[in-house]
Amino acid sequence: MQRSWEDVAEGDEIGSIEFPLTVHRLIVHVAANRDFGPVHHNEALARAGGAPDMYANNVFHQGMWERVVRLFIGLDGVIKKIGPMRMKRFAVPGDTAIVSGSVTAKWREGTEHLLELSMRSTDSIGETVVGSVTVALPSNANAAHR
Repeated sequence: MQRSWEDVAEGDEIGSIEFPLTVHRLIVHVAANRDFGPVHHNEALARAGGAPDMYANNVFHQGMWERVVRLFIGLDGVIKKIGPMRMKRFAVPGDTAIVSGSVTAKWREGTEHLLELSMRSTDSIGETVVGSVTVALPSNANAAHR
């Protein structure tokens, strides 16, 4: 479904997706984005550094956020900016990341119709990552002028 800017109101929830965090998923992601920092794929080294286990990196979280946002804005929506984001706790294998968000601002800037989304990742304990995403949506007003 393609959502238009006029379809959205501040306070709207954008939906959520659950992402099981497995060792396999973390290692495949590390290889895909070439972040070979050992804390993201080596449990012993992560623990030696004070983490409870190997853990998901920022790009992993950005990818999960992008999937949830993309389902909300549709293919004609544009993700303008991801962030800032703040990691509050480690997201580790054996848990499930639940990514959700809500619309916190809606405005026009030039010819663009923009939204700010407040995003959060949670697990079985609570919030792991919080931040924002800025998106542009198509406008019904623009479609009427074509």
